[in-house]
Amino acid sequence: MDNKMDERLLRSEEHSGGNLGRRVWLESRKIWRVAFPGIISRVSAFGILVVTQAFIGHIDEVDLAAYALCQTIMLRFINGILLGMSSATETLCGQAFGARQYHMMGIYLQRSWIVNFVTATVLLPIFIFATPIFRLLGEDEAISKVAGTISLWFIPFIYNFIFSLTIQMYLQSQLKNAVVAWLSASTFLLHLALSWIFVYKLSLGVSGAMGSLSISSWLVVFGEFFYIFGGWCPDTWKGFTMAAFTDLWPVVKLSVSSGIMLCLELWYNSILLLVAGYMKNAEVAISAFSICLNISAWQFMLFLGFLSASSVRISNELGRGDAKAAKFSIKVIMGTSVLLGVLCFILCLVFGNKLGYLFTSSEEVAETVGDLSVLLAFTMLFNGIQPVLTGVAVGAGLQASVAVINLGCYYVIGIPFGVVLAYVADLEIKGIWIGMISGMAIQILVLGFMIWRTSWDEQVKNASERLQRWSLQPSEESNESLNHS
Repeated sequence: MDNKMDERLLRSEEHSGGNLGRRVWLESRKIWRVAFPGIISRVSAFGILVVTQAFIGHIDEVDLAAYALCQTIMLRFINGILLGMSSATETLCGQAFGARQYHMMGIYLQRSWIVNFVTATVLLPIFIFATPIFRLLGEDEAISKVAGTISLWFIPFIYNFIFSLTIQMYLQSQLKNAVVAWLSASTFLLHLALSWIFVYKLSLGVSGAMGSLSISSWLVVFGEFFYIFGGWCPDTWKGFTMAAFTDLWPVVKLSVSSGIMLCLELWYNSILLLVAGYMKNAEVAISAFSICLNISAWQFMLFLGFLSASSVRISNELGRGDAKAAKFSIKVIMGTSVLLGVLCFILCLVFGNKLGYLFTSSEEVAETVGDLSVLLAFTMLFNGIQPVLTGVAVGAGLQASVAVINLGCYYVIGIPFGVVLAYVADLEIKGIWIGMISGMAIQILVLGFMIWRTSWDEQVKNASERLQRWSLQPSEESNESLNHS
């Protein structure tokens, strides 16, 4: 479907006869058109990490704990920054699409590649010096040594974030992210096969599991390049252009505020996992906590689809100048997401005691996971609310405000409360988790209040001013083009 047909779908029967049921149905179609492919792609992409953890978990407990530290602390650290910085692409491309400034979308995409590439390269030493970093943090010596080897395998993986995250946001802003879903789902199945062959048939162990991770992640990126460069985005991709190197500073500022917003959120769990590493039985505590976090994070990937949908819908409507449509979209998507969150809550309560055995052969680790299942269920419930609120903020370009809220709720309240419960009240890993969900609950209340008080007419004005300030005329962009599709 081309852009004109997409626009007609977004505009169709916007104010149809005051029929609320009809309006909810139409808005739900628009939401699911973005959310469903986003859910498939994000669940599949994160599933690659979960599958890798599962294969490593059946090799050795020390390897599992080392992988958990690298993935949940280091990788999440980098992913938080790059995902957050990429949300600037989501804001700008979504508003540009709503305002029909299609020629700017490809330029915004290229600017995000430049900013994210520099950022990833600057942060690379974190993976190179993983062992001394974990030693400095006081982690177990055996785990720190193995983590130093595993962290090097993550280096090619983190560079795929530069392209995969931004391209997905670029495509979903113009309602073309179905191709990302197909690529991600196909690669997930391929990763299962590759991991089995490398780990069990070729007996490559941890190296085989990590090698399969790198291969699978980059296949998605190559498929996305083929789609964009092959001419399937004719209105928004005009080729590489020197215009991408102009006006970078405003993009950097929005990217940094976006990065802080999401990385504070993702680092939250990582810091709590680090705290778990100081407990008496560190291997069991880290392994069990990381398994629960990965289960929660995999479910969170589902609701990141709704984060994307809320961001795209809000940014599109603000770009079009329709504040009423933006507010109505928030109500519909929030209702849908909360219902799914309640369903996940119930399923976790029913099957929570069996989840640990999917990731480990250790009886002790699996039992610890089962003990945390009730707290995990509440986390899943909150995961059904928080991403939509964040997505609304991203769509409106309010990342800086959310960053301040995240800092206060997570780092002033959540982490200190969790540490006190873990070590003073002697609740150990349960205390850490209670602190985590307490911070989430307060964040949801504050974000909800902020969005309720937001003037959406004012946000329409802000979006219009932002687009006018950063936009180039099509003729200017064409003059600076290096290569046309």
